Amino acid sequence: MTIQLSDDTIGSLLDERKVLSDDFLNQSKLKSKHGHKEFEREITGENGSSFRLVFRQSESNQLDFSIILLYIPKGSNQQFRLRRHNGKSHEHTNPLEKKTFYGFHIHTATERYQQSGYREDTYAEETNRYADYHGAIECMLRDCGFMVSTKNRSLAQWGMN
Repeated sequence: MTIQLSDDTIGSLLDERKVLSDDFLNQSKLKSKHGHKEFEREITGENGSSFRLVFRQSESNQLDFSIILLYIPKGSNQQFRLRRHNGKSHEHTNPLEKKTFYGFHIHTATERYQQSGYREDTYAEETNRYADYHGAIECMLRDCGFMVSTKNRSLAQWGMN
């Protein structure tokens, strides 16, 4: 059974507070895996939602990376891609808008694309909010409700302004 989520539900999941440990970034070491390096971590949101955060980076092209936030519905082994921050390594086309660009870009799950038969996160917008892998991680953490556990500090207090 395919997961279908409304834009309101997608927004609520993105906004749901996700607490990370103080040493999360230090523990986020990439391991080699078939031509790229990867890191995955399971995270439980404040409302009990299950998420997976995935970091991937090509071993041969530093601009070929993807920072992915997945939602895992209760009682399911399926994953729903809520957000994906990609590098500047390939051309992207939004098929419904017929718009193509080449640059850093952020994919966001939409109800419209799901209903049109595309992958939930097919829609993307070009961005200048980051220019490398680490910047994409910081952007994802800022955009998607992540907090640091100790004293519930904001990301700015964590050194991510």
